[in-house]
Amino acid sequence: MGKRMPQIIDGKAISAQIKDELKEKAAAMKEEGIEVTLAVIQVGNDPASSVYVGNKKRACEYIGIRSLAYELAEETTEEELLTLIARLNDRKDVNGILVQLPLPAHICEDKVIGAIHPAKDVDGFHPRNVGALCIGQPGFVSCTPAGIIQLLKRSGIEIAGKECVVIGRSNIVGKPMALLLLRENGTVTVAHSRTEDLMAVTKRADILVAAVGRPRMITKEYIKEGAVVIDVGIHRSEGGKLCGDVDYEEVAPLCSAITPVPGGVGPMTIAMLMHNCVESVKLQE
Repeated sequence: MGKRMPQIIDGKAISAQIKDELKEKAAAMKEEGIEVTLAVIQVGNDPASSVYVGNKKRACEYIGIRSLAYELAEETTEEELLTLIARLNDRKDVNGILVQLPLPAHICEDKVIGAIHPAKDVDGFHPRNVGALCIGQPGFVSCTPAGIIQLLKRSGIEIAGKECVVIGRSNIVGKPMALLLLRENGTVTVAHSRTEDLMAVTKRADILVAAVGRPRMITKEYIKEGAVVIDVGIHRSEGGKLCGDVDYEEVAPLCSAITPVPGGVGPMTIAMLMHNCVESVKLQE
C-alpha cells in the first residue's frame, strides 16, 4: 500500500477566511446603523471556560461585534441566572445570548438553555433550533458541526452521496452533525459506545467524524484507505501535548484528507459562533 500525503485541512486558515468575510459584513451593517451585540455569561471561574470566553470576546472585537460580559460568582442561584437571561431576552439591543457551559452543579443546564429566546440562541442548543434543523427550517445550528461542514466545503470535499460515519451522539456535536451531513445529501450512520463491531462500521466511511471524547482511540484499523477524517476531540496528553480522538500519526498516511489537533476543528467553532451572531440580526427581523 503506497503512502499518500493527505490534504491537511487547515482550520486556522479557513476560520480566518470566515472571520474576514464576517468582518466585512459587520462593517457594512454598521454603515446602515446596525450594531451586532453578543451577551456572554460565565458562572464561576473554571479556567478552561475563562479561556474560551476570552477567545470569544477577542473574536467579537476582531469582527466588530459588541460584546457584553457577565461574570457571575460560582454561588449565583439558578433563579438569578434565569432572571438575567429574561432581561437580556427583552433587550432590543442584544442579538445573541451565550451561556458558557459547563454550569455549576446546582444549576440545571437544560432549564438555562431553554430559557434563552430561540432567536437569540447563537449556540444553537435550544430545542426549537434543534427541531428546526431536524425539519429543515431556518434557525441557529450548533457551532462545531456547522464549522465542520464549512471545513469540508471550503476544502473541496464532496459530501453528497458519500458514506458518512459520525462516532458520538452528543446533543452538541454528534446528533446535529448527522443532521447536517444528511442535509448535504450524505448517507449517514451514527455510531457510539454501544455499537457492535465499530471498526466494521467506520471502515465503510468516506467521511469519518470522530467525536468520542477518548484520546487517540481511532487507530488505522478503523479507517478505509482514502477516507476524509475529521477529529473533534481535544485532550492534553501526559507530556502536555494536545491530541484528538484520532491517532494522527498512524491514521494520516491512510487518509485523503485529515484535520490536525490543534488547528483543525477548534478554530471553526468560534468562527461559526460569530457567523451565528451576524445572522441573528436577520433572524430577529
